[in-house]
Amino acid sequence: MTENIQNPGSALGEAIGAEMEAALNAYLNSLADTAGCYYINKGQKNPKTGKNKKLLMYDNYATAYNIDGVITNESFQPLLLIECKYIRYKKHNRDKGSWICAAHPALRKRYHSIRSSIAVLAGNWSKTSLAMMKSHDINYFLVPFSFICDLLKEFDINFDWDEKDRAAAVDAWTKYTSLTSKQKAEIGKQMVGLIVSHLKALVTIILDETAQRQISKVVLEVHTNLGEVRTFDCSSFEAAIEKLRKIECDSIFDVNDAVKLFDPPPPMQIEEGEPDDEDDNERK
Repeated sequence: MTENIQNPGSALGEAIGAEMEAALNAYLNSLADTAGCYYINKGQKNPKTGKNKKLLMYDNYATAYNIDGVITNESFQPLLLIECKYIRYKKHNRDKGSWICAAHPALRKRYHSIRSSIAVLAGNWSKTSLAMMKSHDINYFLVPFSFICDLLKEFDINFDWDEKDRAAAVDAWTKYTSLTSKQKAEIGKQMVGLIVSHLKALVTIILDETAQRQISKVVLEVHTNLGEVRTFDCSSFEAAIEKLRKIECDSIFDVNDAVKLFDPPPPMQIEEGEPDDEDDNERK
């Protein structure tokens, strides 16, 4: 079996990611049911094949996004978007992280019933990628690569090999394939178990129907005929209206106040205990 796998390292990563997603799906399904909601992670069945289609959601421009999971109310209106992503190398941060940051905000503009977005991330995620998700209002939970390595050691699998060490990858994949289905599922359950208490607390708050709805922020986005854009965050409708009254096109787009090409970046919004950013200092 191993001989037929072109990239055993990738195969092992995909397998572990699939077990984590399966464990997460089972937990969220139970949590949603308790709240009187539905957890959906598959599209409707294809009448010809009998198999489920991809779970696709569409933005206002009919662009389709394949979403990992959605919690909906009884009317199947989406309340919470879920992503479950595993990466081994930081060089893949931008591809998967940027996709979430593009997809979820676009979908929230169409489905105004959506209250929040959650990404369950495993592996090597950098500070800049996490900060990027946070800036797009994506709540994330991290299962560190070091935790996965320690977990797999319990099954006599060395997961911490060099990217070019094919022999180590083959050995790890061979040992993984020899595990029972129950052992493989246990790996996924323990990965999800690391974040499950905090995940439950957040999901419970998001789905709480007793909370009183209030306006927390009003965002003004001003465009000119030249293509320039300015945004303003206001705390209330009244503050937004007052801002609109004072806006003068020439003054808010005064180039003397514009950020210059080589000005230093703003301070990064990161949290305690997040991973180092040694391999991901540039946004490419």
